[in-house]
Amino acid sequence: MSNASKRAKGKAEELAGKAKAKVGKLIGNERMQAEGTGKALKGKATQGVAKAGERVKGKLEEVVGRAKKKVGAIIQNEQMQAEGKLKELKGTTRQKVNK
Repeated sequence: MSNASKRAKGKAEELAGKAKAKVGKLIGNERMQAEGTGKALKGKATQGVAKAGERVKGKLEEVVGRAKKKVGAIIQNEQMQAEGKLKELKGTTRQKVNK
């Protein structure tokens, strides 16, 4: 399962848990409220794990891109430099989006 789908699953679980907790509170059912809160927290944790995975993936892209850009500069290959810069930027963006 990809990190994006894990993140979506976590968000759905969080929202379902919040809804269950609110219903439990409205009807005075403490157990239902506690179960909903637990489910919401589990969903948030799932999202956090997925985001961390994406940040790691982004850092790897950034480092590989930077290396490719430098090698391109050394061998005077402009296309390689551009590809490296693009990969570096993609990795940096992935990290920022998943903070």
